[in-house]
Amino acid sequence: MGEVGFDEFVAARSGTLLRTAYLLTRDHGLAEDLLQTALTKAWFSWSRINGGPEAYVRKIMVNTYASWWRRKWNGETPSSHLGTDALPEGRSVDQEPVESTDLWTALGNLPRRMRAVVVLRYFEDLTESETAALLGVTVGTVKSQTAKAFAKLRIDPALATSGEVLR
Repeated sequence: MGEVGFDEFVAARSGTLLRTAYLLTRDHGLAEDLLQTALTKAWFSWSRINGGPEAYVRKIMVNTYASWWRRKWNGETPSSHLGTDALPEGRSVDQEPVESTDLWTALGNLPRRMRAVVVLRYFEDLTESETAALLGVTVGTVKSQTAKAFAKLRIDPALATSGEVLR
């Protein structure tokens, strides 16, 4: 595919892939790291990629994300610079739509594999077969993980309306 093809791919698809990374990690910084890591890995094998490179990069992202949480990485611990106890400002409120906060919270409460299935199936609009291939599982596993995820979402307090749990 060549280096020019890679540059064009990154320019055209990095926004969509960053959204996938954010939906998996729920953190803007980690999402950027995840995408950069996946694109770096893809660049090294770019000439060997047959077919759709986007699916290949998504698979790298999902596998990399899974390996990060298997190591139980807790993230960086912020520390003060200049000897003060003040930490830098957090991200601004307008970076995430207010009306979707409950959904993000509920998605974050899902186990990582269930979250990956929901993100790929419903945010990335992949078929059950495509999701199964990407995750390296059977279609039946995708179906069962989807059903379990929806069951958890139905009872998640973050999605409850007026103090009632969804039924």
